[in-house]
Amino acid sequence: MNKSIAIICGGGPAPGINTVISTLAKTFIKDGYDVLGVHHGYKGLFSDKPAIKKFNFHKADRIYSRGGSTLIMSRHKPKDSEFNSNFFKKHNVKLLVTIGGDDTASTGSRLSKYLESQQLNVAHIHVPKTIDNDLPLPDRNPTFGFHTAKDEGVRIGNTVYEDARTSENWFIVSAMGRSAGHLAFGIASACHFPMMIIPEMFNKTKITFEKIINMIISSIVKSKIRGIEYGVVMVSEGVFYFMDEEEILNSGINFTYDDHGHPELGNVSKSHIFNFLLQTKLKEIGMNIKSRPVEIGYELRCANPIAFDLTLCTLLGIGVKKLFDQGITGCIVSANSRGDISPLYLKDFEDENGKVSPRLVDIDSEMAQLFINHLIYLRERDYEDAKEYLDDPEKYDVKKILNWV
Repeated sequence: MNKSIAIICGGGPAPGINTVISTLAKTFIKDGYDVLGVHHGYKGLFSDKPAIKKFNFHKADRIYSRGGSTLIMSRHKPKDSEFNSNFFKKHNVKLLVTIGGDDTASTGSRLSKYLESQQLNVAHIHVPKTIDNDLPLPDRNPTFGFHTAKDEGVRIGNTVYEDARTSENWFIVSAMGRSAGHLAFGIASACHFPMMIIPEMFNKTKITFEKIINMIISSIVKSKIRGIEYGVVMVSEGVFYFMDEEEILNSGINFTYDDHGHPELGNVSKSHIFNFLLQTKLKEIGMNIKSRPVEIGYELRCANPIAFDLTLCTLLGIGVKKLFDQGITGCIVSANSRGDISPLYLKDFEDENGKVSPRLVDIDSEMAQLFINHLIYLRERDYEDAKEYLDDPEKYDVKKILNWV
């Protein structure tokens, strides 16, 4: 029986997945392996009738530059009791390649131990992906998909900013990034938005809706003082996930709730919430400002990869073969800033509780501070002019809101 490798994809899409899959297929087919893509992630891998895509060169060659994933993805995280070795025995699998986040990687580690207990020698190598860029890779190297998502976000962001200028409106934009503000920071900085709000900015104070809305109004008022009647505010969706649940429940927003009584944040548009709360506050203080919500989320995940990610994902795919040929298993494939391939291990990332702490925007870095100082917002020298619009302008001083003074 021919030896084979199996590929599965976990989590959500990221630009470059097809590039990794295509590269793996082309590289291993040359060495006589069957390359089997399994739909539906781990759920498909352990099903009675897994849906399989067998690659040849032509199938692989058609997908390398396409967005999305040719293999249907799944967030299913199996329990140990769901593991079985049927697929691996039937197809003489010598390597399992998982493409996904840290959950997908940690499940692969558990599976490897199970297969070993079944006297099966199946290597496991994980290819990390996320548009959030929050996996703590060495050298602060980006995760694949991030630069393409940012590029697509900037394209949308520039269009929204042009609309703001053309119509003299304000737009409240929210961008993906559950654990970290990299995507929102990158888009807002590239588009010259007058205000961005990411969770890392609240390193010295609690995140509340009032603080976020006051920061937005600070930018609106400072812009008016300067004779600018338009703008775009970027708010990372991540601010929700760092808020106290009580703050969310008392926001006045109608949420749906899960079985444990927690608000289901994935079911709501974050930009609509911020825009609603902004308009409510503007009416309270007597300011007549038009603002519109724009959500930047799923539009980014399946974009065609840009050159950076095409190159990186090709390198990672070839890198998997290099590590496999060296007999290395149970690792994450990584490329440093010089393009050198090396194995990383989950234990290198995990804390004492076995969790991978997200890589955050380094808010104290010179780059972050320069971009934040470049934003448009009220400072102490603006208080007198701001009194034309606000009774208490000091409450809208961004540095004071963030407790940075």
